[in-house]
Amino acid sequence: MKSNRVLLIVDVQKAFEDEKWGERNNHQAEANIRKLLDAWRANGDRVIYIQHRSDDPASVFYQGQRGYEIKNIVKPEAEDVIFTKKVNSAFIGTTLENYLHENNLSEVVITGLTTPHCVSTTTRMSGNLGFNTYLISDATAAYGLTDQNGRYHDPELVHMLTLATLHEEFATVLKTEELLKTFDLVSER
Repeated sequence: MKSNRVLLIVDVQKAFEDEKWGERNNHQAEANIRKLLDAWRANGDRVIYIQHRSDDPASVFYQGQRGYEIKNIVKPEAEDVIFTKKVNSAFIGTTLENYLHENNLSEVVITGLTTPHCVSTTTRMSGNLGFNTYLISDATAAYGLTDQNGRYHDPELVHMLTLATLHEEFATVLKTEELLKTFDLVSER
């Protein structure tokens, strides 16, 4: 019997390999997602992929473009569920919430790209919808951002401040190894 937990992998797509994004922190995010993915699969728990799809043919997320593809390091398997979205939240314009309820999945573990955008928005909504939500700090990453005043903020600062706004308000923020211990899971890697 499957547990009530699910691993959500948000937008880990080749589009984020494009140099247009600039400087990024946590280059180990995908490897940590892989570690969680291996543990999830070994335990027989559910995995859900969220894939961003743009309607703009010029977008790196346009379906049919290389960037739309999920990165090979975390490639889905046949039994994995994939939801496509067009906005920052995995819950808007999808049936994700219904799927979680129908399958009694009350513990949502969130990983993916990028921390201040789709990961943050999905985490906020997951918490607000009443799911017991975990955000894995070293299984997500951010890019540097320029604010409305033209000031650049490096990716590590963006990442850490985003996590701080989510912890204990919308989710429990843990590292990969902490989550594996919390759920008593062992990674094969």
